[in-house]
Amino acid sequence: MTESDPFDEIIEAETDRDPDLAVIEAGSRTLRTQGGAPSADVPTRPEDPEVDKALRAVEADLATRWGETKLEPSVSRISALMDVLGEPQRSYPSIHITGTNGKTSTARMIEALLGAFELRTGRYTSPHVQSVTERISLDGAPITAERFIETYQDIKPYIEMVDAQQEYRLSFFEVLTGMAYAAFADAPVDVAVVEVGMGGSWDATNVIDGDVAVVTPIDLDHTDRLGETPAEIAGEKGGIIKQDATVILAQQPVDAAQVLLKKAVEVDATVAREGLEFGVVGRQVAVGGQLVTLRGLGGEYPEVYLPLHGEHQAHNAAVALAAVEAFFGVGSQRPEPLDADAVRKAFAAVTSPGRLEVVRRSPTVVLDAAHNPAGARVTADAIGEAFDFSRLIGVVGASGDKNVRGVLEAFEPIFAEVVVTQNSSHRAMDADELAAIAVEVFGDERVQVEPRLPDALEAAITLAEEEGEFAGGGVLVTGSVITVGEARLLLGKG
Repeated sequence: MTESDPFDEIIEAETDRDPDLAVIEAGSRTLRTQGGAPSADVPTRPEDPEVDKALRAVEADLATRWGETKLEPSVSRISALMDVLGEPQRSYPSIHITGTNGKTSTARMIEALLGAFELRTGRYTSPHVQSVTERISLDGAPITAERFIETYQDIKPYIEMVDAQQEYRLSFFEVLTGMAYAAFADAPVDVAVVEVGMGGSWDATNVIDGDVAVVTPIDLDHTDRLGETPAEIAGEKGGIIKQDATVILAQQPVDAAQVLLKKAVEVDATVAREGLEFGVVGRQVAVGGQLVTLRGLGGEYPEVYLPLHGEHQAHNAAVALAAVEAFFGVGSQRPEPLDADAVRKAFAAVTSPGRLEVVRRSPTVVLDAAHNPAGARVTADAIGEAFDFSRLIGVVGASGDKNVRGVLEAFEPIFAEVVVTQNSSHRAMDADELAAIAVEVFGDERVQVEPRLPDALEAAITLAEEEGEFAGGGVLVTGSVITVGEARLLLGKG
């Protein structure tokens, strides 16, 4: 009997599971790469075998439900669950975040800022990079596997009660949303930072009354569900704007901004717009990130170090700062700005795994979860600004329901060559199908096909090293959060 490849065993074991549940755990194939210590932001599998077994049982239960790509647009089921749980989401104020790109990074910045002012935070974001437990955070860290299991077991009887009463069972995302809101109430938290899953008006998270509604930049994504123009998409996303709330608007396409402003007027919401009431005053590239000066609702905050790359992250920081100022009443109830030193300390500690994240050196390997053309464009710009690569090799694995051509076209100017691959998700575009599109964009000589992600990483690293150890070659792994999560594990991060 021949010894099988552990990576193949992992993939085989995962084929029946929802792609947004546990991504491959080990990836023990030896690469000629070595990452650093695991990041505390991305939990690994539990070391205790019994806890790991219990977590797998919860994941298996969740996997029987509709995944996040199958939707029945309604908040009726999550509302019913909140009702039988005693409306836990009403027990704390919330900051609600929607938009197309930048939601998770902005949520992490908001969380860090609130924590710097000694508030206990709960954060709910999606999708996860490696572990489903990442989605629910308390005090700036993902909840433990034990607490995740306990929360699920606590509300499971109520989930089953709602399932029995509804036309459709609660989905995977709806159950996780219920778990997050229950965990936040149980903690208890002082404020919840909640990212929508998709859209806004009918998103499962939209049973909260966000005191502050944040809209990050809107672009075309999920057009089959949200609309085919920025204005139509804004109509859905504007559904999180509640009566008398404060709305923080990132820079938007004109038609999207008009829809959002009209919605705000209808519900007597107060609006703060990037570029008018707040924004980025200045920025310069720094080692490991950038130094920015932000104008908030209460004044300027100079010399803020942000350990994230790209102009888009500076804009996310401005949005996050304005959201927290609005939460504290800066610019309305109180004229003075937030304590600048606390703001600097918070931003200096921000992390965002899988967003222009360097996971190894020599050659440098960067991970970025860009999965739509808008995200790919800002990533390409940021790569050019933050890194001095003489030769950049792309590793791209995408989902079949995305605008893959648009993503590849955005990266074509910066990739010397591209290695196309596929992740373990059943949503993944077949590598050969992806290669056919890539050849049309890059030309045959610049495209290499490696269906298995470990082989794709090996191939890309080899290509990056062709110019020599000190030539400045690099690798960017992108196209999907799932691809990035699997690559992160294979490269020793978790």
